[in-house]
Amino acid sequence: MSDQQQTTSSALLPLSVLAWLWILVPFGYGLWELLTKVGPLFAR
Repeated sequence: MSDQQQTTSSALLPLSVLAWLWILVPFGYGLWELLTKVGPLFAR
């Protein structure tokens, strides 16, 4: 790998992590809320 490709890859890593967190944090929160609220619906 050339120096330019390595620099570009390492520069994109924080952006990739931020993009994944942008999706996974709200998804995780929504899933948590779903699981906590669906329990009482099926409990007797």
